[in-house]
Amino acid sequence: MAEQVRRRPLADQAAELLLNRIRGGEWTLGQKLPGENVLAPQLGVGRSTLREAVGQLAGRGVLVSRQGSGVYVAALDAPENWDAVLRRADITTVLEARTAIEVEAASLAARRRTPAQLRAMRGALAERAEQTADAHAHVDADIAFHRSIVLGSGNRVLVEIFDAMTPQVRIAMVDLLGMAREFGDDADQRAHADIVEAIAERRPEQAAHLARTHLDGLKEALA
Repeated sequence: MAEQVRRRPLADQAAELLLNRIRGGEWTLGQKLPGENVLAPQLGVGRSTLREAVGQLAGRGVLVSRQGSGVYVAALDAPENWDAVLRRADITTVLEARTAIEVEAASLAARRRTPAQLRAMRGALAERAEQTADAHAHVDADIAFHRSIVLGSGNRVLVEIFDAMTPQVRIAMVDLLGMAREFGDDADQRAHADIVEAIAERRPEQAAHLARTHLDGLKEALA
């Protein structure tokens, strides 16, 4: 039985399902797709939604509509969406800047943090663990956590740079979570907890390594 659309936006999901079926070889290059009365029920959408999905794939060069004839396969895959490419480039740029700041901040925090600053880090870590239902709330909690580490560095300039970057960081990280569609799992939270423990144990090289590994992992997820 053909997979049906279950989540909104329906047209986007229908386009994705159609593209997956083309990639899977269900229709060959130049082959005509079934009519709307057949295809729309297969996808679990109405005819107007199907037309919108077809229009999306036509705009990407995968399908072509021939007046009075039907819809045909014009390509077996779609070139990557350019908006998505640009979004990933923006996110990568932000992650590079975060790496430059947060790796050094973690190292310095392991040397300089006060007991009160360590308590603040652990409190921010606990709050981050609670915010797993909403991407915006999770990003805000994540930024607060990383800022607590930068504060622990005792370097006023790093704090000022981090704060100046925060609006752009927030946009990029919300975009990243939107592309990933999941966030805040146990492994991710443990990675952040490990950074705190390295800082607590005053191990600057380990703290810097863990901070870099975390941010490099986010960049690799965009590849």
